[in-house]
Amino acid sequence: MLAGIFFHEMGGYAHFSFVVMDLNTLIETTVSGLGFELVDIEMSPRGRTIRVFIDAPGKESGVDVEDCARVSQQLTRVFEVENVDYDRLEISSPGLDRVVRKAEDFVRFAGREIQIKIRIPLAGRRNFQGELLGCEEGKVRLRLEKDDVELEFTQIEKARLVPRFD
Repeated sequence: MLAGIFFHEMGGYAHFSFVVMDLNTLIETTVSGLGFELVDIEMSPRGRTIRVFIDAPGKESGVDVEDCARVSQQLTRVFEVENVDYDRLEISSPGLDRVVRKAEDFVRFAGREIQIKIRIPLAGRRNFQGELLGCEEGKVRLRLEKDDVELEFTQIEKARLVPRFD
């Protein structure tokens, strides 16, 4: 947890507020402030390595090395100010097998092949792979080989795009 003390004045008296911000929020705020989308954060078991995956949805060529360097430099400065204790920071594009987490991403990547693992089995299975049809009203729709299926968004444990090499 990161903490900060903020000073504000009310009715002629000084007040101090103690605000707690978690690392995920700090990273997301910094990354989005630079104009990128935070896709995922991975931390080593002891939090010594922080991996941040970013995307640039408006940029046709995607994230490049300069983008990663810019985010790395900014996060390094922010971590120093906020006294975040870590050994290594890695910034990367989400890759071809990108993690899909947000409901908006399930809409954005409709038409793509996806692998989804759910928390509670549906019809005896937890793993599904097929064409992503979208997400509406809390349900992710998927076209499988034989039929279509609807999965509860809240039950999705993991979801990744399946890379195409054609």
